[in-house]
Amino acid sequence: MGYGLILIEGKKVSLIDMDVLKLSKFKDHYERLQLIHSRVHELIHQHKPNSFAIEAPFFGKNVQSMLKLGRAQGVAIAAAMQGGLPVTEYSPKKVKQSVTGNGNADKEQVWLMLQRILQITERPDYFDATDALAVAVCHFYQEGSPLAGISKAKGWDKFLQQHPERISK
Repeated sequence: MGYGLILIEGKKVSLIDMDVLKLSKFKDHYERLQLIHSRVHELIHQHKPNSFAIEAPFFGKNVQSMLKLGRAQGVAIAAAMQGGLPVTEYSPKKVKQSVTGNGNADKEQVWLMLQRILQITERPDYFDATDALAVAVCHFYQEGSPLAGISKAKGWDKFLQQHPERISK
């Protein structure tokens, strides 16, 4: 499991931490889930972030892998919510599009763009860490968008309820 933390100062973004939680040495899946929960909790306690973003699962053919991934993501999300953080989920395509401008970019292209954006010189050992960092940068871009926070209204009545200042008489 990769994770990435960024610092936002005004419109400037910089790297705080990026790493992976190595779970392969633990054979028991429940023990892995406990480690994920503990690490997310530690990161929240240590860095006191104000939001949590995660990549939505991509749908593969292996049902068992999808089940394990979903459980791991659920545990991470639960730890974030327990820490009082709002959770936002982004599709892999949205993350790539936000970071590189190409929703079909490969991991190497995403990493090269992250190096430029965050002025990182060292190369991480695992792309899981850079994937997580890309989600953080995507979230930064989405939250900074002029459209951030605007909910999609369902029909005119709902829109008018949400925006009474837009009604002219």
